Amino acid sequence: MTEENKQQPEYEVEIPSRDELLAAVEARLKPITFDEILERFQLTDERQHIGVKRRLRAMERDGQLIYTKANAYGLPTRMNLIKGRIIGHRDGFGFCRPDDGGDDLFIPPKQMYSVLHGDIVLVQEQGKDPKGRREGRIVRVIESREMSVVGRFFIDHDLGIVVPDDSRLNQDILIPDEARNGARHGQIVVAKITRRPNRRTSPVGEVTEILGDHMAPGMEIEIAIREHDIPTEWSAATLEYVEKLAEEVPQEAYKDRKDLRELPLITIDGEDSRDFDDAVYAEPEGDGWRLWVAIADVSYYVRPNTALDKDALERGNSVYFPNFVVPMLPEKLSNGLCSLNPDVDRLCMVAEMKISNRGKLVDSTFYPAVMKSHARMTYTKVASILDGDPKLRQEYQAVLTPIENLHSLFKVLKKARQGRSAIEFETLETRFIFNAQRKIESIEPVRRNVAHTIIEECMIMANVATARLIEKHEEAGALFRVHEPPSAERLTSFRGFLAELGLTMKGGDDPSTSDYSEVLAQVRERPDAELIQTMLLRSMQQAVYSPDNAGHFGLALDEYSHFTSPIRRYPDLVLHRAIKALLKKQQGPNQALEGAWMYPDEQLDELGEHCSMTERRADDATRQVDEWLKCEYMQDHVGEEFTGVIASVTNFGLFIRLDDLHIDGLVHVSNLDNDYYHFDNERHLLIGENSRRVYRLGDKVRIKVRSVNLDERKIDLALLAAESPTGKDRMPGEENRSERRTEKKSAPKSKRQQKREKAGKIKAKRAKVEQQRKAKKQRSKKKQ
Repeated sequence: MTEENKQQPEYEVEIPSRDELLAAVEARLKPITFDEILERFQLTDERQHIGVKRRLRAMERDGQLIYTKANAYGLPTRMNLIKGRIIGHRDGFGFCRPDDGGDDLFIPPKQMYSVLHGDIVLVQEQGKDPKGRREGRIVRVIESREMSVVGRFFIDHDLGIVVPDDSRLNQDILIPDEARNGARHGQIVVAKITRRPNRRTSPVGEVTEILGDHMAPGMEIEIAIREHDIPTEWSAATLEYVEKLAEEVPQEAYKDRKDLRELPLITIDGEDSRDFDDAVYAEPEGDGWRLWVAIADVSYYVRPNTALDKDALERGNSVYFPNFVVPMLPEKLSNGLCSLNPDVDRLCMVAEMKISNRGKLVDSTFYPAVMKSHARMTYTKVASILDGDPKLRQEYQAVLTPIENLHSLFKVLKKARQGRSAIEFETLETRFIFNAQRKIESIEPVRRNVAHTIIEECMIMANVATARLIEKHEEAGALFRVHEPPSAERLTSFRGFLAELGLTMKGGDDPSTSDYSEVLAQVRERPDAELIQTMLLRSMQQAVYSPDNAGHFGLALDEYSHFTSPIRRYPDLVLHRAIKALLKKQQGPNQALEGAWMYPDEQLDELGEHCSMTERRADDATRQVDEWLKCEYMQDHVGEEFTGVIASVTNFGLFIRLDDLHIDGLVHVSNLDNDYYHFDNERHLLIGENSRRVYRLGDKVRIKVRSVNLDERKIDLALLAAESPTGKDRMPGEENRSERRTEKKSAPKSKRQQKREKAGKIKAKRAKVEQQRKAKKQRSKKKQ
């Protein structure tokens, strides 16, 4: 539904649309007054006057128009005004990120006094700042950020304040006595801003929620959820609907579904998984394979435009924190009716695919079905079975053939993946091991095995099949998973990084996935392979959801979608509904395909942007919690020494990734040896002005943990030693003697230095001759 369709019914009389009002303003050489608008459109009814005034105010709010001091409406673009979002910085300044793209505008500290991080503003460009950045002046706040702030409550000289946890909000919030609502000194609270800041006064607010004590177990998750506005409450209508659901699949749901309960489908997931949304089965057929991928039919229970659907859309996806999940669907669905638990009937949507012996998708069909999982397998067990574990092979003898068939198919699919040169990352993830008090005992690596990749390849094949279906039938609109090639700026930066390591990448300005894969193959045995892979990942664009198919660069696929996880991702649910709508159109309206839905193009655009946002929101929140937990863990290791590698170089210091723990800490430039250091952005290094000591990405180091700031999630390190290019340890500041000799040899000498050196040589020669004469006389005396 368009903006006009949403707004027009609000008015009892006909008034100009937003587009018509914008056209009227654009047609004038100067801003237009309200009376001139009434005259232009011949609006005489008082109700029309009120309606137009409301619409104009809405257009002001959305940044489409500016109301000038001369009481007229003008266009922001003609006034050199830029609409964007304020991004705060812990040091007091900020940036405005333009809605239309382009470089951010630097906002000086004085300008930041009257705005908050997250505000939507109009900014006027004011030239360049001393560092050459575009500088802006805030003209107007057109949309205030969410007014709730999470922070720590303090009482200072009888004055209550909340210090925001988000360092980008650098203004403390004043809390009057009557607005404390029982908050005690040091507690974590949620405060609502009741009066915005200005150039002379700080923001004022009231405590609306007390989360608990600062170091309480799980507090880091509570903070992240609120800071990132992750919904956690279900609507009353949703709770009522879920309460009425039976524990088993209703009989009417079996109608018009294919019965796959005898097909030995199995689920393969992690040991701690509780929701199982995919099951697989494969068998050889002719000179190829037939693969079934059965996915939980969430669309049967979550109908479009219901309260449950709106709640799921608002969440967009499940958010996975350590030992805690904010699910997209209520637990009765995510862990019950929609979870493909073993030995119970479950509704599913099936992608049945024919695959050639070269791993190519030949054909696919989609249909709703009812299934029964024949085993709940884990990645560890499947890998052990394939390694020949006799006990497990005996225990799971009933599904041994399906597992071995999946493994054989996987080998074919993996060879096809390598043939198209998809980028294969070997990332190492970590997990936190908690004790009974939810304190971290250790941080352990999570290692992938062959079972992970078996399921991954099966899911990729199903996602490709669904993407091709939607691409073929445009009327059944859905969202593609789009991963575009790297931008020119990121590509240049990555090539510069490789050059510092003596590496190159082919492909020029338009490298292919095979060029990236070739780099990974070259460095696989290098000790800094993980770092190079991390930098390669950073050079990539972020994948997004879009109704327009632009392919998936990383997987080297022309079309790709997300079909396989509707329990935890809303785009997958959208795709299921679209497939059902297409099947209903092909098979006739009498088919019982509950949940079928055709999405209009404009709605898909909004869905793509929203789901991409909720995915980024989840990533940011989980990253914040991980950083907090790592800092908490390192508090017990202050003063200890570790080895690591320089993972990032900035103008303010070196970020060191500690070996084994995979925790990053900072060696600030002020804590390096006594010298002035200059940052080389192109080559990712710091170089000493006098010592010429160089610190670059990938250097191995030995460090000591100096301090940990839990509030700011910072770990400060001291550099003890860095590995030289020859592989020998060298204390920071210790010069390489051969380099020093080379410097002295090649340095230009003054005339005075040259004369002194010449005189010194003559003197030394004379002394040598005199010494030879004395020696000769002594020999003569001995002979006599």
